[in-house]
Amino acid sequence: MADKPNFILVPEPSPDEGRAGRTFLALLDRLRGKVLSAVAALPSHAAWADPQQTAGTEVPGRCRLVFGFDATASREPAWATARQVTDALVRALPGELDVALAVHGGSTLHTFTEFTANPNTLRDRAAGITCRAGSTRLLSILSRALATPSVRVVTYIGDVYEESPGRGRKLADEMGRRGVRLFVLHDVADWNARRDAELFLDLARRTGGCVLPFDAQAPERLRDLLAAVAVFAVGGAELLHEKRRELPGAVVLLQHLARRT
Repeated sequence: MADKPNFILVPEPSPDEGRAGRTFLALLDRLRGKVLSAVAALPSHAAWADPQQTAGTEVPGRCRLVFGFDATASREPAWATARQVTDALVRALPGELDVALAVHGGSTLHTFTEFTANPNTLRDRAAGITCRAGSTRLLSILSRALATPSVRVVTYIGDVYEESPGRGRKLADEMGRRGVRLFVLHDVADWNARRDAELFLDLARRTGGCVLPFDAQAPERLRDLLAAVAVFAVGGAELLHEKRRELPGAVVLLQHLARRT
């Protein structure tokens, strides 16, 4: 799939960018270790191929996760910080998942990548996201996920909802029937985003998912939440219960899931 014009490869940060960059790398290493150790004990994963061997390929039977982003103009003020966190989250996804990035901006879903287990490929595609003015297209992401076999989870980072509530509910209900969960990381840094909290919550609950807080200033908390979502995509609530003592985000995610009805 050809790169879109608004995607560029961004070089790795130089050493003089300071302690913040090194902190993000340390977070990535710890998150990746946590998730991999959490899923390693599952017998059903023992026969799965090495992620480096499956990069860019589709392997039958593997779990799939769609990682969606709102890259509209409303995200611009916080994007410098949010992009660092988003990059960290994408790179930290475990090899047990095949992941596609879905990005909307300029009133269109302009990017839906192939599924891959290679975190470097995902990082390179996510690193160059820029915001473009236009309305949101979350429903395009949900429709594409429904049309794709083996997708278990759609994770979406966004702030506002500007689409048809009725169509959103229909798509969410269909996701619920097919066992595809929606997890929304809702960024409410802008007060305008808070008006859509109930709508996001309604859509997520209809799928059996939930809404989680997105705070770009708390990367460790986001790291823990994403680790829990990744484990959930691989082993469901049962595995989350098993790993709740070693994964702080598992406890938070289980609490939010318990409130969904």
